[in-house]
Amino acid sequence: MSQLFTPMTLREITLAHRAWMSPMMQFAAVPDGPDVGTATDWHLQHLGSRAVAGAALIMVEATAVTPDGRSSDYDLGLWNDRQAQVLRRHTDFLRAQGTVPGIQLVHAGRKAATGRPWPDPDRAQRTWPTVGPSAVPFGRLPAPAEMNIAEIAAVVDDFAAAARCAAAAGFQVLELHGAHGYLIHQFLSPQSNTRTDSYGGSFDNRIRFALQVVTAVRREWPAELPLFFRLSATDWLAGDTEDPRPGWTVAESIALAPHLERLGVDLVDVSSGGSVPDAAIPVRPGYQVPFAARLRDEAGVRTSAVGMIVDPEQAEQVIAQGQADAVFLGRALLRDPAWIRQAADRLGARLPHPPQYDRAFRAPAPAAESSERGKRQLTEARAV
Repeated sequence: MSQLFTPMTLREITLAHRAWMSPMMQFAAVPDGPDVGTATDWHLQHLGSRAVAGAALIMVEATAVTPDGRSSDYDLGLWNDRQAQVLRRHTDFLRAQGTVPGIQLVHAGRKAATGRPWPDPDRAQRTWPTVGPSAVPFGRLPAPAEMNIAEIAAVVDDFAAAARCAAAAGFQVLELHGAHGYLIHQFLSPQSNTRTDSYGGSFDNRIRFALQVVTAVRREWPAELPLFFRLSATDWLAGDTEDPRPGWTVAESIALAPHLERLGVDLVDVSSGGSVPDAAIPVRPGYQVPFAARLRDEAGVRTSAVGMIVDPEQAEQVIAQGQADAVFLGRALLRDPAWIRQAADRLGARLPHPPQYDRAFRAPAPAAESSERGKRQLTEARAV
């Protein structure tokens, strides 16, 4: 029996199997006007096609909790009821396919206002001032304004408000984006956090903002629904590599994970990198899986693995060997929306399919029977 295609229950939500769709930015939201930040038909087909093809969990892309927390003005947002109302159409469709809908909440911090990754000939890219734990720029981006205590508290409240909107929109899993150099990660890493107050310096101070966000969100997010936390296990800097620049380390991730679990996080979604644009990362198939395995073994928390998991047998091995509890699939599902269904076929598992597609999954009739049926249908047609 395939271990990848076994169910998993978190709180009161049972996921049909452990092959999930990772949150991936689409830069396709309404960019301005009264519907700014709302989802579009592009999101419905992007998410819906993968649900029809068998994804057990679909995590909607990084969705900003405030307008100035967006990476671009084409990002999804979840700071008002209109955005939640539009997303309800998407979650209703996903649930109708047997897929659990999830959403990832983010504030981009100093990495906000960077724009879409391709040119827009019809519209100039808007920019706006950014914020961060310290006035330390990311690469060549403008330096952010250092947040004061009141501003930090306000963003914590913004995450909590977005969690309420996510519940109203029908999501059943919520993930906090604490990775890839966005605001929560910026507080964690000494690369971007040079504060000398209660939010900077020591490990306990640098994790304070993350824990406050988790606490506030868990208070608003329904108790029966799972909460995930995406974590960059390492910055690939000092402590984990030969790079002398200070950074967040695997050891610190292992130390943080039990704090997250104690506050109500049900699974740590393990990624890496994002604090600097030029870290030397040895990208190869499954290169982040060992981090998920270490957090699972050494911190005793549930984890998911992500990053260049492209082969069904590779994904199966991650689960069968206990390296992670689930796998998130990203680019593999962009290239092939049916990857999960095809993986199930290769691994001997059986996934349900919509009744509209039933004829494609029926066993073909024997040749003689098919021929006889064809003759009968032709005779009946001529008689009419």
